[in-house]
Amino acid sequence: MAKPVLYFAPWCPDTKPFVDELNALGVDYEECDMVNIAANLKAFLKLRDSHTAFDNAKKNGYIGIPALVLEDERVILDLAELKGIFA
Repeated sequence: MAKPVLYFAPWCPDTKPFVDELNALGVDYEECDMVNIAANLKAFLKLRDSHTAFDNAKKNGYIGIPALVLEDERVILDLAELKGIFA
């Protein structure tokens, strides 16, 4: 089974609480820092432009990070949903 992939930016205020919750839940994930690695930003933008999970974020002018992408291609954008899946 593939690890979930976490797209994030270190400066994003939502990243730390999201990562803290992933760690508290014992979720093993792959980090994809979009700021320091251009290929990760390109992959995230492709995902964001094509996945319906980002529709609300785009509509409201948000970036849509942190975003955890599961093996089944579901995208988790908020802590409540994260807890509902892994708790």
